[in-house]
Amino acid sequence: MTVFRLSPAVADAFPDTLVALITATGLRSHESWPHTTAAVEELEQQLADGAWQPADENDPRIEAWHTAYRAFGTNPRRIRPSVDALGRRLAKKGELPRVNPAADSYNAVSVRHGLPAGAFDLDHVTGDVEIRHADGTETFTPLGDPDTIEDPKPGEIIYADTTGVLTRHWNHRDAHRTRVTKDSTQVTFVLETLHATRDGGLLKELQGLLIPHVEQTAVHYLSPAHDQATA
Repeated sequence: MTVFRLSPAVADAFPDTLVALITATGLRSHESWPHTTAAVEELEQQLADGAWQPADENDPRIEAWHTAYRAFGTNPRRIRPSVDALGRRLAKKGELPRVNPAADSYNAVSVRHGLPAGAFDLDHVTGDVEIRHADGTETFTPLGDPDTIEDPKPGEIIYADTTGVLTRHWNHRDAHRTRVTKDSTQVTFVLETLHATRDGGLLKELQGLLIPHVEQTAVHYLSPAHDQATA
């Protein structure tokens, strides 16, 4: 079992934060996921028809993350929140990246609702995970760049376990070590908002795409009022 914590300092700085932790046990990514395929293709078709556009930096949901990034010293136009970068990529290319069914599922929900999303393979997480400010001693190896080692800046918000950093700049990019692959069977998916009162009802939607392809799912929430959950 992995305990996820929201540090008091982050809770104080962002008092309407809500993080959904959707844990999937017995994940089966080698089979067909027709509902995820349909969800991704529907978004792409709506974009092509002009019926829908992904949220951009003028949207309140993305603007809130830009403001948060600036608050902890990150330029959000140089290092973009994951949902901002994904939406821009979709708008430019007309299609979402196809990674694997699990990643495609959280990407579809993320870009549809303007909510940052990510995931951690729990078999590669060590100890507990805390959302906290970096102290400058941590290291991070970004997804897709296993030979790269970065040093998060002091004050930057990170997810960290006992080995190192799982995401930098709160939700800019996940770590290579805990990446989700087709062989991952125990995964915690993360969906985040800085406006719980507005977006809280959307954070459970991902579970519906996962249920046909897992043995069991559970949803837990982190917030300033409930700053610890076991996934």
